[in-house]
Amino acid sequence: MVYGRFKTDTAMMRCIAVDDESLALDLLEDNIRKVPFLTLVRRCKNALEAHEAVVNENIDLIFLDIQMPGISGVQFLQSIANPPLVIFITAYEQFALQGFNLDVVDYLLKPVSFERFLKAATKAHELFTLKGNKASSSASEYLFVNSEYNLVKINIRDIIYIEGLKDYIKIFIANATRPIITRLSMKGIEEKLPSDRFVRVHKSFIVSLDKIVSIRKGKISIAAVHVPISEHYKENLYKFIDPKSLG
Repeated sequence: MVYGRFKTDTAMMRCIAVDDESLALDLLEDNIRKVPFLTLVRRCKNALEAHEAVVNENIDLIFLDIQMPGISGVQFLQSIANPPLVIFITAYEQFALQGFNLDVVDYLLKPVSFERFLKAATKAHELFTLKGNKASSSASEYLFVNSEYNLVKINIRDIIYIEGLKDYIKIFIANATRPIITRLSMKGIEEKLPSDRFVRVHKSFIVSLDKIVSIRKGKISIAAVHVPISEHYKENLYKFIDPKSLG
């Protein structure tokens, strides 16, 4: 039986199921086949088989166990340069923080009900669809990011500035009590923003041009903070501001 109602033109997601237990793989396969937008490409009993599938197949989503002999699910995910979307399925609650740090779509605890499985799969499909439409996102007035296992909608006009923190970014929003933190590179968020409204002024900072209060002595005053301008990114700013006016 197939559950849920979906449009006939819904984009299909090619997925793999990774678990060292045959019964767990059987249950995963059964759940996957009930979801209209999921196509099971391969069952994998370990990280090596999963790696081969990711390399040789066009995989959109991985249902991944964590505790496996040899290479764990976490180690496997960390070894992939550009991983597909991932949903962890495990019997161990203590790995939830690692899941958050690896920016997985969801974290399911065994035994998993089909309703909970479908909710996670639907969340992955929403993100997959959004990524598929990223070519038109620059013209949009909003964007979505993954934050704390949720897809968070951000109005572009409300973004004040963005700060990069190694593997994460902090997006500072007007009238928000705290920034939105998401696992995304500065280059990744820069590609999502309108290039005529946002400028990168430092390896760790992107600012909204219309939110700039003043520029003085190599620093931008914005939202009561001072953002540095690095030599490397000065030219970006000069596209919008005459350098002679900076003194």
